Amino acid sequence: MKKELIICIFIIVLIIVTNIITQNYTKNSVNKMSERLDVVSQIVCDNISNKTNTESSSIDKNKIKEEVDNLENTWNELQEKLAYYIEHDELEKVETQIYAIKGFYEIEKYDEIVPEVEKCSFILKHIEEKTKLSIKNIF
Repeated sequence: MKKELIICIFIIVLIIVTNIITQNYTKNSVNKMSERLDVVSQIVCDNISNKTNTESSSIDKNKIKEEVDNLENTWNELQEKLAYYIEHDELEKVETQIYAIKGFYEIEKYDEIVPEVEKCSFILKHIEEKTKLSIKNIF
């Protein structure tokens, strides 16, 4: 009886510790991606406002491309570990939004990038909320 109790306590502690580790990694990953998304959004907004304010100014395509590529690379690095414990459907939603951002950059529809960035940010926050250990998520 004592042996079974110790095993049960060990399993419960292991589950809690693992959950804390994965929750912290998810939170850090979401924060890192949110920062990248904010940078992309800010650069696109700045370039669009500069283009409309001055006739001779054009959009800095290289800077936007660099940030979109950084966003994609950051996601690819983070996704490898997140895929171990988060539903793949949720991760695919983020990846779809990133490809939409990249696609709008490639066809030069820069004003469409910002809404896609906002959608991606919302999905990331949803993933973070969904993976938290809380009463709402348990029941």
